[in-house]
Amino acid sequence: MAENYKNEFGVFAERPQVEKKYYDAKNIFTGLAVFLLLLILPLVPNLGKTIPPPQRSLDTPVIQKMAEKDRKCIMPTDWMRANHMQMLVDWRDNVVRSGEKGAANGRNFVNPEGKKYLASLTNTCMDCHSNKDKFCDQCHNYVAVAPNCWGCHLTEGKTLAEAK
Repeated sequence: MAENYKNEFGVFAERPQVEKKYYDAKNIFTGLAVFLLLLILPLVPNLGKTIPPPQRSLDTPVIQKMAEKDRKCIMPTDWMRANHMQMLVDWRDNVVRSGEKGAANGRNFVNPEGKKYLASLTNTCMDCHSNKDKFCDQCHNYVAVAPNCWGCHLTEGKTLAEAK
């Protein structure tokens, strides 16, 4: 039995059978296909390609003069790769912004082994890693970051610091 309902005149009648159809379905699906194609098109040339990781050079005169047992960074290598920027920001905040030059967390940095270092990019880090182009820039270019360190910390022979 057909389902009845009350129409605007109050009379019960059979529910009309209306054919369901997608209006302009061909144009809608064509438009969606073109949109997805345009969305994916810029990614196609790079599918499956990988960029090899940078080959950092630790071959600096300062490091070469060190004994093999002394060729250690202030923190372990894996930790420095992951956290060096946060450490430099902390050093900057403690030394420059809060003026804690004589405080324990200010100008002095003590690593987990208990060795004390001067909290300074120029005088501590760049002393060993003086080859900015071969060490710092290799990784920073690989991950497409331009740190603002070089605004204040000039490298040798440059009058204006710039991150490449």
